[in-house]
Amino acid sequence: MFTHITNLAQSRSMTQAVGFFLFYTVLLVGLSTFLGHYMVTFGLVEGTVGSFFDGGNIHTLIGTGWTLILSSMILSGKKLTSDLMSVMIAMVGVYLSYTVDVLLGMVVVSYLTTVK
Repeated sequence: MFTHITNLAQSRSMTQAVGFFLFYTVLLVGLSTFLGHYMVTFGLVEGTVGSFFDGGNIHTLIGTGWTLILSSMILSGKKLTSDLMSVMIAMVGVYLSYTVDVLLGMVVVSYLTTVK
């Protein structure tokens, strides 16, 4: 399930895609918490995050950027940048990550790892 987890060019089975989703989602949670804290500390974002809902927009923006970077790394690693369908799937993932939920965007990115 977690074999070759950092090799983004590898084609994965469904169980390996679930492992990819779990690993990179946990990594995203840690990254967004770290970046959100230091963005407030360095004054890049005004105020403090008082509750869960106050910091949601910061975490959504960080998660959307993460989805965009990860999907573009997968597309370039698999040499699928000329395949229009794969690029559209990646853009749908970024769109869903921004509008609906970051976890739904990560599901689409995990699906991209199964494309041969």
